[in-house]
Amino acid sequence: MSSSRSTLVDPGPDTVWAVVACGRPGARWYADSAPFVVRGALDRLVGGAGRRWPGPDRDLLRAGDEVGFWRVTGADEGRLVLEAAVRAPGRVTLTTTVTAEGTRSRLDQRVSFRPDGLLGAAYLFADLPAREAVIGLVHRRLLQDLTGSAA
Repeated sequence: MSSSRSTLVDPGPDTVWAVVACGRPGARWYADSAPFVVRGALDRLVGGAGRRWPGPDRDLLRAGDEVGFWRVTGADEGRLVLEAAVRAPGRVTLTTTVTAEGTRSRLDQRVSFRPDGLLGAAYLFADLPAREAVIGLVHRRLLQDLTGSAA
C-alpha cells in the first residue's frame, strides 16, 4: 500500500534532480524532514540504530549509498529509490521521480509499505494516516529545499 504526492515545479529537471539526489553534507529532505527525525528517534527507542549514516559527500547519491536511515536501492537519472533500514514489520520504500514537462518538472513522491506476516498486515492499515501525513510533510520539505536552491 502506498501514499503519494505530485507537484509541477518551475525549475527544470536537472535543477530538481540535483536537489532530490544531492549527496553533499548538510540538511537534506531525505534525512532531516521532521517525520524522519521522529522516525529515527522511535527506531532507537525500539532497539534500532536510528538515523546513523552521514551522506557520501558527493554531488549525487548512487545505488548502494547509505544516508540517514535509508539505503539507496536506485538512483538513475530522474528516479531515486530509498529503502528504510529501521525496525518495522515490513519493508518501507520512498520513491521520488523527476520528469520534464516542457521547461518545468513534475515531482512525484510515493512512500510504500510491504507488510511481513500478520503484524505487518495489521500495521499496514493502522499506519495509513501516519503514512499520509509523512508523505505530505516530506513532499513539502522537498519543495522548500527546491525553493532554497533556486533563490
